[in-house]
Amino acid sequence: GHGEGSKERDRKNRRKGREAVSMNYEEALEYIHHVSWTGVKPGLSRTFELLDRMGNPQKQLKFVHIAGTNGKGSTAAMTASILEKSGYRTGLYTSPFIHRFNERMQVNGESITDEELAELTEWIRPMAETMEDSPTEFELITALAMEFFRRQVCDIVVLEVGMGGELDSTNVIDTPEMAVITAIGLDHTAELGDTLGKIASAKGGIIKACGDVVIYPQAEEAEIVLKQMAEEKYCHVFQPDFSAITPVSETLSGQTFDYGKYHGLKIPMAGNYQQRNAAVVVTVCERLAAKGWHITEQNIRDGLADTRWRGRFEVLSEKPAVIVDGSHNPHGIRATAESLRKYFPDGGIIFIIGVCADKDVPHMMEQLVPMAKEFVTTQASYYRAMPAGKLAELMRTMTDLPVTPEADVRKACALALEKAGSDGTVCAMGTLYMVGDVTVSLEDLLKQR
Repeated sequence: GHGEGSKERDRKNRRKGREAVSMNYEEALEYIHHVSWTGVKPGLSRTFELLDRMGNPQKQLKFVHIAGTNGKGSTAAMTASILEKSGYRTGLYTSPFIHRFNERMQVNGESITDEELAELTEWIRPMAETMEDSPTEFELITALAMEFFRRQVCDIVVLEVGMGGELDSTNVIDTPEMAVITAIGLDHTAELGDTLGKIASAKGGIIKACGDVVIYPQAEEAEIVLKQMAEEKYCHVFQPDFSAITPVSETLSGQTFDYGKYHGLKIPMAGNYQQRNAAVVVTVCERLAAKGWHITEQNIRDGLADTRWRGRFEVLSEKPAVIVDGSHNPHGIRATAESLRKYFPDGGIIFIIGVCADKDVPHMMEQLVPMAKEFVTTQASYYRAMPAGKLAELMRTMTDLPVTPEADVRKACALALEKAGSDGTVCAMGTLYMVGDVTVSLEDLLKQR
């Protein structure tokens, strides 16, 4: 629990010496989010130094490393699910989290416990604090995760890049079992460059000597760069064949499709683009099998069907239809809009929107206005969240539809559900940080109906 009471209790417990770990979960998180090292400082030297002080846990692990603009989270989740079904102890490192920080590092679908996180943070702290150039928050978390997976004796770790590729702190590993590049679009242009070629070159930074690389078929400008990078590093490149995908059936709660020789593959996620991500994952698993990992067709089927993936076109209810989606860059919003048009051809959607100030609101509006009935704006409990009132003002310059600001996430959700009635449609969209808060409120409000 949060709040003063629990902090006071923790202090008393520590005085009585009842606590096994001297740093508790709240303190560990407070330390990890410590303000003095926010900000993005490029370069891998700090992560290398920290890992070196820790005894280089990453050298004792094997990886599937995944970079890209969109789809890397669901690609990672599907891959991890298949590896787990194949009997491997599988680590999964993703960012950002939806409900709790602990989701960022999981083994066989179980998040790190509060105790383990506190213990690891305490162990790593003196090493981080004596560094001349102190690590950033993401670098610290990546180092923590490496040690966690080592202690958990993972057979393989599915590692999702935080931002970019080349200079991302996950890029401290040696040649992985498989490097995967998912769909590339324009996002984080300030940090990674403003053309597809430049962004591809940043993402392609995870391609290492003599490795195997699976590349999502992309815009030519990006693909040329990636293939050239792979060639220079003497890598084998593999690509799925999207023309071999045949959709079979689709509901809001999932879809069935054929992919080449695989008939009737099921994934529990809505959204057309997930079939393409699944084809990438099948290609990855076929390559791993060719390298000696024991992955059967049945493992692939079971793993895809059982993938747990929150906050991406996630259906919380079918009547009223309630959907939560963390898309916030142009490429992701377009994919989500495509799915919404398909499931709700008549539009009439009530949107709950929350964004970080630096995101592309005009693009979002251009995609959503044609399907919208009205908008409710809110703001995430995240330091970069744009205030609900300011967002509403901005949106009113782009549409004549009603826009109601409600900063309190729970009240915003209640308002949208009320407007939708029992057979309307509510779609919450925006930054993943908001999606976590919104999902908790919506699930709770739906239970009470």
